Amino acid sequence: MEINAHTHSLPDQISIDIAVIGSGPGGAVSASLLAETGKSVLLIEEGSNFPIQSATSFSRDEILLKYRYAGINVAFGDTKIAYVEGCCVGGGSEINRGLYHRTPDSILAKWRAEFQVDDLSSEGLLPHFLACEAVSHVEYLPEGASAMSIRLAQGASLLGWNAIEAPRLYRYGSGTGDGHKQSMSETFIPKFLSSGGRLIADTRVDLLTRSAGRWRIKARSARGNGVPQQIEISASSVFVACGAVQTPSLLRRSGLTRNIGNSLRFHPMVKVVAEFAEDVNSPTDADPVHQIKEFEPKIGIGCSISTRPMLTLVMVNHPEYLGYVTANWRRMGIYYVQTTGGLSHVRNIPFFRDPLVRTRGNVEDLLRLAKGLKLLAEALFAAGATAVYPGIPGYPVLRSMTDVRALPDTLKNADGSLTSVHLFSSCPMGENKDVCATDSFGRVRDVDGLYIADASLLCTPTGVNPQGTVMAICHRNATFAIDNHFR
Repeated sequence: MEINAHTHSLPDQISIDIAVIGSGPGGAVSASLLAETGKSVLLIEEGSNFPIQSATSFSRDEILLKYRYAGINVAFGDTKIAYVEGCCVGGGSEINRGLYHRTPDSILAKWRAEFQVDDLSSEGLLPHFLACEAVSHVEYLPEGASAMSIRLAQGASLLGWNAIEAPRLYRYGSGTGDGHKQSMSETFIPKFLSSGGRLIADTRVDLLTRSAGRWRIKARSARGNGVPQQIEISASSVFVACGAVQTPSLLRRSGLTRNIGNSLRFHPMVKVVAEFAEDVNSPTDADPVHQIKEFEPKIGIGCSISTRPMLTLVMVNHPEYLGYVTANWRRMGIYYVQTTGGLSHVRNIPFFRDPLVRTRGNVEDLLRLAKGLKLLAEALFAAGATAVYPGIPGYPVLRSMTDVRALPDTLKNADGSLTSVHLFSSCPMGENKDVCATDSFGRVRDVDGLYIADASLLCTPTGVNPQGTVMAICHRNATFAIDNHFR
């Protein structure tokens, strides 16, 4: 059952068995499993509940409806990173492309060795990947990829580099034009509701306290007259799944600070626009899906959404060409290079609603991104690009490999060019108590009945699109909790 806080007042006090705070991939998967136990489960979401069809993907309307602060979030420091968060029922799954990967073996081995995560292997995770994939279908394009996507693969092939077509959490139907994304609002949340779970949207949780063996959740819910309603929710157990920034913020507001919010990580990214001699971009194209895997996990290369507004945004550092983009955008596409750095802290500020995210400069990240930018440009020129426009202030338009070789060997610390859509690792799991916020299965140390169930748990960046990892890890952890604590 869904309770829409925009149109109905809620009881001032609610008592349930389990509360799940946040409805993104981790929260939705966890809530769905927990509801199947027969216990009363309440899924609480700060954002509103919009159907997946309520706005065109990557449009202005979607950004205003479903992104936190219309996508304007910045990690400050000597290296600034602009990042995005979903804020709606379904979280980040509603706004991303749904590119899907299982966790690389090398990443799991690193987590076992450095963070001492118990019982974590590709073989052990496989049933959880399969269970999630059975609900959220993973498919390859039924028809050919877009020309701008194929160009990246062609360039890699000519250079002898490994490139793939990434599958997506998507149901394509009979063709690329009549499918729909397998976001949480299309998959696990309906499954959760059909199992007897309850969903409250437009409700922000401010504080968690523990009293008399139960958790007290202080929250504010929107009402039709615009006046926030203060509510208190009592629960035996709580799963916090607010995302890698908002989860540590809530826990720290609630007095829980041990290894929480100290190790937020990103996939810092730089974008370029490549121009070709012929059209490679059409409004009817499927989302681009090719990625170069040759240099992962340290350097990832791929293609991005390349609508005319998106192209204009990346070209803002080449203002003299903005009119040129308007006339020639069909011959252009957006590509990116990313790495696995961006170490940051999440801290609350008195009297401010949202936390401060502070980054610490990493020389290795900037060196890798500079190297990756040259590799990306090389692949694009091999694929026939006539020009490459780096989305970095002060960088020239590249017309040949001679121009590429003249680029600096590192990026500047604070040029404002870094962005990220992947956030994780702010509350890592594992038995290494010096750095881990939870045990190997997401249970917060030193308190009873409190779990984390989102990308905060991932010990390091995944090197690949992380949604598949988040879903599988949270499915694994919820299954463990059910078997060991909720029977």
